Amino acid sequence: MEKPALLVIDMQVGNFEGANPIYNGSFLLDKIQRLIEKARNSEIPIIYVQNNGGKEDPDEFGTPGWEIHPSISPLANDIIVQKEIPDSFHNTRLQEELNMRGVNKLIIGGLQTEYCIDTTCRRAYSLGYKVILVKDAHSTWDSTHFSAEEIINHHNEVLGSFFVTLKKEQELYFK
Repeated sequence: MEKPALLVIDMQVGNFEGANPIYNGSFLLDKIQRLIEKARNSEIPIIYVQNNGGKEDPDEFGTPGWEIHPSISPLANDIIVQKEIPDSFHNTRLQEELNMRGVNKLIIGGLQTEYCIDTTCRRAYSLGYKVILVKDAHSTWDSTHFSAEEIINHHNEVLGSFFVTLKKEQELYFK
């Protein structure tokens, strides 16, 4: 029997504000809000992964930019896991939290497509989880060589070609 959890990665204030906000930030927040609502209505565990950024990063630990975006604030029974590198499992308590709840399927959305989303999807799969990447609920910034949209599309294609099931937010029902 499948036991899912929603994994919301790095949806922190600093990534949505300032001179260089995340690509399609308002759209992404709307998608994540709907996923959270669906998860709450289905009593699916919600796990927020919060990056502890370095000095002067938009998500620098302990600063206002580090806080989880208020439009998707965790509730008391939600889980918050701290991380310091793109892999949400590495040196965190994520695996322990999932094991305690019997979770074997992860529904993933958030930031940053080519780093934390990609790495966490790959690691989750290698640990034996069924992985659903919400293809319209992750984002990034433009890079030197590619637009954010190109990066998102590329990662959806690559991850979906091998081991991740891709679904749009509106296609997901947790019950």
